[in-house]
Formats: sequence, structure tokens, C-alpha cells
Amino acid sequence: MENTLLQTLAADRVSPFHCIYPMHLSKKSKVLTFNFCKGNYFIKSKTQHDSCLVLNSADRVLSGTSWYCLFRQYYRDLGRYITYYPVLKRAWEQLKTFLQQRCPRMIASLKEGATELELNNIEAQINGSLPNDYRCSYRIHNGQKLVIPGLMGSMSLSNHYRSEVLLDIETAGGGFQQRKGMRHCLPLTFCFHTGLSQYMALESAEGRHKFESFYPCPDQTAQDPSAINMFITGSSFLDWFTTYIHNVVSGDFPIIRDQIFRYVHDKGCVATTDDITVSVSTSFLPELSSVHPPHFFFTYRVRIEMSSKASPEAACQLDSRYWKITTSDGNVEEVQGPGVVGEFPVMRPGKVHEYSSCTTFSTHSEYMEGHYTFHRLANKEEVFQVAIPRFHMVCPSYREPAGRTNNAPLASIASNTKVATYVCTAPFYFWRYPQQLFQN
Repeated sequence: MENTLLQTLAADRVSPFHCIYPMHLSKKSKVLTFNFCKGNYFIKSKTQHDSCLVLNSADRVLSGTSWYCLFRQYYRDLGRYITYYPVLKRAWEQLKTFLQQRCPRMIASLKEGATELELNNIEAQINGSLPNDYRCSYRIHNGQKLVIPGLMGSMSLSNHYRSEVLLDIETAGGGFQQRKGMRHCLPLTFCFHTGLSQYMALESAEGRHKFESFYPCPDQTAQDPSAINMFITGSSFLDWFTTYIHNVVSGDFPIIRDQIFRYVHDKGCVATTDDITVSVSTSFLPELSSVHPPHFFFTYRVRIEMSSKASPEAACQLDSRYWKITTSDGNVEEVQGPGVVGEFPVMRPGKVHEYSSCTTFSTHSEYMEGHYTFHRLANKEEVFQVAIPRFHMVCPSYREPAGRTNNAPLASIASNTKVATYVCTAPFYFWRYPQQLFQN
């Protein structure tokens, strides 16, 4: 079948053609389709329904060779990644197109792809194997430069800032972990401000599954200081990376001050009262959270908007807020107070007011709802309430280290809910990045 494909390419046919090339990987047949259309070669994975540009006429002109030689050279270089390449190439192209429009300065931080030799050298350095989906992505782009903002998302509160850089392969290799509690773990990201990193497990060890990604979380109640809990962020590099890219390019993550903020907005989390609409998005902060003791930190961003079609007489000012907070164990708490984060916004037709606040829980999920109280500017005696839609906050899946003992089960620990409405609480802990990573 390969000979048939190469013979077709050798003929330099310019009419559209189809050819099937079976790839035998993981004891299963992966079927790929190569299409020639308008002077470009596309590759499509029939199992994943994704396609991406492989070669174009400009590539052929620059190479000075035939389609046959060019494709054969290309396949020899990247053929081992053919089952992942269509998905990852498409994800990178979508991301760059999006960044060019919304965060152009981030484009300049992306590094050119690594070579096979560079990836092989890292494997020799860490004495382990990198998964093919990871290698494939790093052939396309070798992470990004160690700059701010980070490609993998930011978060900002009154006294806390996080921005995660996608590490290049050399820096990641320098931070490879072999110490107890983090054996066989390769860092994927790094934040300069908090020391936070996401890791990928290269082997199944210490309660981790092979190739899953996670945030490490020291167990502060365990007798063994090396006990590390994990907030799981992906089952594989492909799952972790493409899920994040989808959330970015689909607009699920807002762009604030030329940075990607990892707020999640439920499309149904919107409430309209007369001319005022309130919507809420949320985000979990692993760097300020822990499994033991149970302390789950969330931030939420509220958008209050008055319709541009409202009459000028509808102008009003926010006086107070009321929250009803319900945790997963059934505990209910009510909170009320003046303004929002110390402000009393005035709403006029077309006006938008946004603010962020935060809350901590000792249960793994909870929801909040409530209302704001306003008064009309034209008549202070006219007081009315605006509904805040119910929004849920659920911490990501987490896993405890293998053999954990002498700790109370999560469900038996009493709930202790607190809401911060102005100043974020001090960091609960910081996971410090290994110093040897930056010794060079």
C-alpha cells in the first residue's frame, strides 16, 4: 500500500485523489486518508474525524523536489506520530489563529519544534520514555519561552496572580522528578509567581496512572512528609492539551488584559431581572487548595449588564448583596452585606460591571445563588432585587497516594464554609518548583 501511495505521488498528479494507508498501532488498525486538493496535501484520521494541512505547493517549491521525495522525507520524519499528528497540528493551528486575533504578543513566545534528536536526548537524560502524543506536539512547537503571560492560562485576584508557561522540553527535562512522592513525573507547566506546576506521570507509581496529568498537592495531615495528593487534569497529554485548546478557541475561557483566564462559564448560568442580566463564571485554584485537610478554593467572576434598550429612568445603583450557599453535605449558610467587593456600581443603559471574588469550602462541591438589592437614581425610595443565578463549583477529580493511612476520610470531616468578598485569603500553600531547574 505504501508503494502505491508513493507511486501516485511520484507521478505528480494534480487531480484530486484518495488513498488509504493502514497503520498498525496498539494491535489495532488505524485508517488514515491522504487527500490532494488545490495543490495541498491533507491528512485525515478516520477514527478521530480531524484533518490538517500536511504539505502545500510552497513546501514543494522550496524543497526543489517532487511530491514523491517530499512526502517520503516528511513521512520518514514524522511517520511515527501519524495517529496523533492530525489532531495536534489542527489544535496548534487553531490556537495560533485565535492568539493572532486576541493575544498577538503570546505568539512571539512560542518556540520552534524540537528535533527527534533533542527528544531522544531528553529520554536518555531522564532514563525514561516520552509518550508519542507529547513528542508529536513538541515536534510542532517546543513549548514557549519563559515569559509572562503563560500560554496555559492565568488567574488574578487582589493579592494573588498565576500564569502558567508551557515548558520547553529542555526545561522540563531539568525538572524531571525522581524523589519519593513524585517519582517518574515530568513538569508540563510552570508559574513564576506561585511555583505551581502541572506534571505528567511517565510511569504508574505512587497512586498515579501512567501518562495522566495533575497538580501535586502536599498532604499536610500525613505522617510521611513525601505524601502527595493529586488534582487530576487529564488522562493523557493529548486529552490535557486538546481539551484546553478547545476551551480557549471556543471562547469558553475569557481574554482579560491580553491573557487567557481559566474561568468556566455554564451557558445556563444567566438570570435576567427586568433590564439587568447577571451571569457568573467560576475557576478552581489548585495552588490555594488541599485534599488533606479539605480546603477547596474557588474564584468566581460576576458580570452585571443593563440592557442598552433600557430607558434612562431605569438607571440604578447597587446597595447590597445576599448569598445562599449550599455545600454537598447539605449545609446551608446565608451571607449578606453592603455592595460588592467594596464597590456600589451605578448601572445605566448599556453599562457593564464585572468583578471577581473568591470562596473556600471543605466539601468537594457546592453551589451559590442569591440577589442584589438596587435603588433607582431618580427615586431612592424605589428599591428592587436582581436575581443572581445558581452556579456550581466542583473541584476536579483528585487521588491520594498509594498506602495513605492515619487520616480521617473526607466525608467525616465537618464542613466549614467561608466566603471572601473583598480580599482573597493568604495562600494556603505554595508548591515550590525544584531549584535545580533554573541553575543553568
